[in-house]
Parts: sequence; structure tokens; C-alpha cells
Amino acid sequence: MKFDIFADLSWRGLIHQSTDDANLPTWLDQPRTVYIGFDPTADSLHVGSLMQLMLLRRFQNAGHRPIALVGGATGMIGDPSGKSAERNLLTVDTLRANVVGLESQMRRFLDFEAGENGALLVNNFDWMRKFSYLDFLRDVGKNFPVNVMLAKDSVKGRLERSDAGLSYTEFSYMLLQAYDFAYLNEMHGCELQIGGSDQWGNITAGIDLARRMRRVQLYGITSPLLTDSEGKKIGKTEGGTKVWLSSERTSPYLFYQYWINMPDDDAGTCLRFLTELPREEIEALDQARRDEPQRRESQRRLAEEITRLVHGTEGLAAAQGATQVFFGGEISGLADHELIEIFPDVPSTTIPKTDLGGEGLGILDALASAGLAKSKGEARRSVQQGGIYVNNRRVTDPEKRLTAADLASETVIVLRSGKKRYALLRCLG
Repeated sequence: MKFDIFADLSWRGLIHQSTDDANLPTWLDQPRTVYIGFDPTADSLHVGSLMQLMLLRRFQNAGHRPIALVGGATGMIGDPSGKSAERNLLTVDTLRANVVGLESQMRRFLDFEAGENGALLVNNFDWMRKFSYLDFLRDVGKNFPVNVMLAKDSVKGRLERSDAGLSYTEFSYMLLQAYDFAYLNEMHGCELQIGGSDQWGNITAGIDLARRMRRVQLYGITSPLLTDSEGKKIGKTEGGTKVWLSSERTSPYLFYQYWINMPDDDAGTCLRFLTELPREEIEALDQARRDEPQRRESQRRLAEEITRLVHGTEGLAAAQGATQVFFGGEISGLADHELIEIFPDVPSTTIPKTDLGGEGLGILDALASAGLAKSKGEARRSVQQGGIYVNNRRVTDPEKRLTAADLASETVIVLRSGKKRYALLRCLG
């Protein structure tokens, strides 16, 4: 294989730890099978999972075979790694629905029809449900020294807290994930597991279990967690809402805006971690950020690349079109919810939709009703001076009447005075 995946990951800063720094680069010269597990706690992945999806994609593009494991069984328990308290357990029906949602998203990133290195999508519930409790203890549990489990950071950190212990259920999580690795090795020849830095204990437990059960040598790599320059996890809005990969949960416009507004200190990291842009372009963007930060070229390229990956070319086009609206582009053919997202804090006025019938609603009356003019006289002067816009199209006739043809969406007309004063006219009934 010509592409040095280990060197590329190292340059991007995507290797936090590995079980064999000296030999893995050469070992990866040959096609290998690699897996990453995803926790189905929701019916959509979020930005925090994006880096792991991209890692599998990078390995597939380098000629390796990726396995995306959806934790239908482990999700019923919850991973204690990086958690300060026990999570609520999900029902079987909820988990089943979540697994279906994750599967559809993974297919955007991985090629499942690529022949020998075609991706696999597996659910650990398929093999874990065949175990009885006694069988699992006998076949798997006997290979786990308790003192080794207690020494894992994910366990030790919880046991040392005075305000939160660790249930036997969560303590057992490590056994389930470790068995996943041993099972995937036996059934699919998987030899490498990748996860976030908080997964080191679970990964090494799987390597140890496979050695004890099958006398095979497996490997592990962890990547850094996706955090900003202050150490906070990337993928939440200022209000604390997660940025999801599902367009139903986070629209392409809001998704695009999240990356456009990325601080300079974090843009370079995200370009390396989350895009497939080559080193030369990323380093050129680094330089542009130092020389002309006001142009925000890094953020624009970041938003373009990630939105295209997650929402496709149509989603990117919609997001860019909505962004142009915010900066004065003409508005038409949008949905109500899209306009509300673009103008979340803009005041709105409701009028009966019948006002748009017949001769329509006079523009001067509309401006006064929306609060963009104190009087019809002031509204008239604003129109005559060229400062009034309907759906970002300038109005030059003070006698203009607004009709249903002026709706920018199902029920909304967007009014503007000057460069930045907006108001929404909601036409209901």
C-alpha cells in the first residue's frame, strides 16, 4: 500500500496512544480490518462521533476494511468511561430505533460495496443475546482478572469519587466491549480497534481477552477527544445544544453556521480532524489565518467540507443559500422553519392572511405595523430614499401592495429597513 495512514494520522494529531508505536506503521502497510464502536444513546450521531466516522473512512480510503459496530447490547448498559454518574438505561424498543437511525447515517461515510475492503456494519446485540448469564461468566468472565479491571482509569476514577459509585452493571461494561473485539477477530479477522482517548482501558482489555482466549495479538489506537482550545468538547452550541448529524435535529443551515463561526484557535484542529483536505491546503489555510484572519477562509472551507460530507451537495447548497439570505441575498422558495432559523431573534408581527388578498396590504402600512417605521410618513421617506426591502429586494414604489405573491415561505414576508433592521410579517389564517 502506498499511502502511509499512520504518518497521516500522526501529522493530523489523530493518534493519542497506540499499543505499538514502533511496529504499527509497517504493520499497516498491509490491508487490515479495523473497528470502532458507536453508542446508540440517540437516533442520530452528533459532532462528537464525527471524528470516529472519519477515522473509519480514512482507513477505508487507505485500503483497509472498516467495521462500524453499533452497540445494541452495550448500549443497554452504558459505558462508564468519562462519566461521573451512571446513565439512565434505555428500553429495547428505544435502542432498536436508535440503531436504525445510526445505520443510515454511517452509510453516508463508508462504502459498503467496495469489494474486499467493503465496510461492515454490525450490532453486538446479535451475538450477545445468545449468551446466558452463566455461559458468559464461564466463557468470558473467567479470563478477566478483577485487579486489572480495578486498575483501569474508567473504573478507578469512579470508585475514588465520594458522590458517585459504580454499579456492577457498569463495571461489567468492559467485559462486553472486550468480548466484541475478540468476537470480531474470530469472525471477521479484525486486528485493530480505534476509539477516543477515554476508551484506552476498554481497548486494552479486549486485546488482553483475545490473547487469553485465542492466543492472538491485537492492536489498539486512541485518538484525542474533540475539544476546543479551552478543553471543552466541540459539538455544542453556546446554549448547550448538541450539534447533530441528522437534518431533523440540526438543519443544514444551523450545522453550516456552527462551523462558519468556529474560533480561529479551533479551526485548524477541526480541519485536520474532520476533513479530508490535503496537508498542503490545510497548512496554506493556517498561514492565511495568521496573515488575514478577518477573511475567515479556514472557517469557510471547514463549513463547506463538513456540511457536504454530512448533508450532501444539496444540503450544502441549501445552507449556503440560507447564509446568503442573512447577508442580503434575495429570499424565495424557503420554508417557514428555515426563515425562523435564519432570523431567530428578529421581531415578528402577525396579520390575517386575508390582508394579502384583493388589492393587498400597502407597504407603508406593513412597515408601520412591523415596527420598522414610526409612521406612514416615515415609511414613505424610507422607501423614497431606497432603504426598504421586501424579501431583500429593494422597494422603490411607496404605493406597492403586498400580496400572496410576496410570501418568501408558506406564511412569512421578510421586511428590511437599511442594512440590518429586519422584521417578519407572519400571515396566518
